[in-house]
Amino acid sequence: MQQFTTTILQFAEMGKKTGWTYIRVPGAIAQKLLPGNKKPFRVKGRLDDHPVKQVALLPMGGKADGDFIMPVNATMRKAIRKRKGDRVMVALEVDKAVIQLPKDLLECLADEPQALAFFKNMAKSHQNYFGKWVDSAKTDATRAKRIAQTVNAMAKSRTFSEMLRSLKQEREDFGR
Repeated sequence: MQQFTTTILQFAEMGKKTGWTYIRVPGAIAQKLLPGNKKPFRVKGRLDDHPVKQVALLPMGGKADGDFIMPVNATMRKAIRKRKGDRVMVALEVDKAVIQLPKDLLECLADEPQALAFFKNMAKSHQNYFGKWVDSAKTDATRAKRIAQTVNAMAKSRTFSEMLRSLKQEREDFGR
């Protein structure tokens, strides 16, 4: 387990990452977690006393001396009661757990061969976006709606972010 203290940061202008809240994981620490690795990988551990798991560490590219970032989503920020500019104690280790996709999502995709084919051709991490979104539904009705929206997005060859933009546009077009 690698432990360190850092500041919560937020991207101003960074393409698709604009507005993201994150922490920087120094390259030296990332190398202790997974020696020789320069690709995204999953970690588990704690932010202050809040447990985290299956969180991605993303490489910052050549200009950051091998540093990685770890997105800190709203759920995490609420749990630790911190925001941009606050200091946080971090304890991380590699998370080797395999993310299981929701069975009901896979069953519905199986009924639509074109949608299933597009889904299977996506990177595992992108498939996981959809699976986590479906699993985070609080009601059965919301879960069913999200499964249907995912199948429709796959049939239209849309990524997760493209689907979300499309759903937002539909709400705006229909006044909700």
